[in-house]
Amino acid sequence: MIQWKGVMPAVTTKFTDKDELDMDMFAVNINAQLDAGVSGLILGGTLGEASTLTFEERKQLVIETVKMTEGRVPVIINIAEQTTKGAIHAAAVALECGAQGLMVLPPMRYKANDHETVTYFKAIANSTDLPIMIYNNPVDYGIEVTMDMFQELAECHNIEAVKESTRDISNITRMRARFGDRFKVFTGVDTLGLESVLMGADGWVAGLVCAFPRETCAIYALAKAGRTEEALEIYRWFLPLLELDINPQLVQNIKLAEVATGIGTENVRAPRLPLIGATRAHVLEVIERGVASRPTLPDYKHLL
Repeated sequence: MIQWKGVMPAVTTKFTDKDELDMDMFAVNINAQLDAGVSGLILGGTLGEASTLTFEERKQLVIETVKMTEGRVPVIINIAEQTTKGAIHAAAVALECGAQGLMVLPPMRYKANDHETVTYFKAIANSTDLPIMIYNNPVDYGIEVTMDMFQELAECHNIEAVKESTRDISNITRMRARFGDRFKVFTGVDTLGLESVLMGADGWVAGLVCAFPRETCAIYALAKAGRTEEALEIYRWFLPLLELDINPQLVQNIKLAEVATGIGTENVRAPRLPLIGATRAHVLEVIERGVASRPTLPDYKHLL
């Protein structure tokens, strides 16, 4: 059973200079997330460069993360497949490897219609007992999971949450008004993190948390505790960094930030390449300015 609340990082996958999984640096980052107070870990998303990972690498990530966490937080694996058969197989493998939950995207490449998308999600849900978070991101993936589609999905009891990334913050209110607490709602857009929590989101699937775990958890905890002004002060400092997440090079951006905070490396897997030129200089300037003015945080962990 997953408590769908709090900050759940969409963690980056670490690579060595030889383009192999760097589990040592990965462990450094995971421990920083756990120390900050995250409530779950999401592997194999866009930030995790899942599309470039081999089947065996995805299995290794799940198995070793489950070992690292020792049951302290749930380990959730992203499923982004082209076929229903492939997605069902991925869900079965996730369970075998010890994952406690799934985050599921609509079918990849083929732009399914509403009926096809709902049928796809239902087939996955009916194939497994693992709890599921639906990833609703029409901006990047071209398919929106509408309120009417969620009405159909409500019959699958293990579809329990949604990562709300439509950029329409009023969808949080729509979900609440129509479904009450049937679906737990997470914001999936860093630059709407605080706003979404204040509008009633249960949690935050975050990106810049990979480099700044304590600041992200502090904003969430303070906002939930009604200490809005304190949360807002940190959030205003954080916003230029959060904007690095809403960018085609978000993986490179966030990995540079991880380097700056000492909990990651810059290595990405081709076709991604490290940033160069003016783009690199700009991103480094944003990161350096943020690190130099990093705020002193109040004691927030008891609020989580």
